[in-house]
Amino acid sequence: MTTQELVSQINLKKSFLCIGLDVDLQKIPEHLLQEEDPIFEFNKAIIDATHHLCVAYKPNTAFYEAYGIKGWKSLEKTINYLNENHPEIFTIADAKRGDIGNTSTMYAKAFFEDLAFDSVTVAPYMGKDSVEPFLAFKDKHTIMLALTSNEGAFDFQTKKVENLELYKTVLETSKAWQNANQLMYVVGATKAKYFADIRKIIPNSFLLVPGVGAQGGNLQEVCKYGLSKNVGLLINSSRGIIYASKDENYAKKAAKKAEELQKQMEEILNSNFSV
Repeated sequence: MTTQELVSQINLKKSFLCIGLDVDLQKIPEHLLQEEDPIFEFNKAIIDATHHLCVAYKPNTAFYEAYGIKGWKSLEKTINYLNENHPEIFTIADAKRGDIGNTSTMYAKAFFEDLAFDSVTVAPYMGKDSVEPFLAFKDKHTIMLALTSNEGAFDFQTKKVENLELYKTVLETSKAWQNANQLMYVVGATKAKYFADIRKIIPNSFLLVPGVGAQGGNLQEVCKYGLSKNVGLLINSSRGIIYASKDENYAKKAAKKAEELQKQMEEILNSNFSV
């Protein structure tokens, strides 16, 4: 999927919502545990109920890898279901991979070719030759960790190196990499006031923003500092939507939570962009 196709979906749906499909068998409705593949059945119901309200889905691969081969098959079925039924939706493999040379190429093949995701999250700690192999795939996007929402982000990301915060050095350096136009960045919603500085470095890049809702991030604050001329934000919500209920009507309750966010996003878009 191209960036322009993603922007078109945002404009069409009046939404820049990304729903995280982080499935924990201990948190899903009990009746699903009787199914042959409870993870996929849960995801399918969430997708069926919310696809018109969001522009992206983001399965965190750890929640599938934890269940071994069965979990990986559930992930495969989920991405196949999305690609077959909702090819217009942007898909993110939240895998946070990162290694050098051929290893990164193989990670990229796994997610871009075998599973056919539109994008994958990567960790930039090993530098240029760990990220560029992902960027070699046409019309695929590499979403690089920049400034995360967790407490430990301050251990390294905001430390100054030659009087510049490390995350800013990462952003500046990545702009010179081959096919850098295919880069997106992870910036946590709990760091809202950092967005102004980030936009000075990467004014038009898309930012994947976790942390709205359960982690305390504020949508209005993020948009105040983070919106770009092409919107440039994907706001992710996982637990706040998919675990809205453990009853049999869980998908309907999830859709209600997704719609609440979508309506807020529609107001923000109407206020900031002429129709």
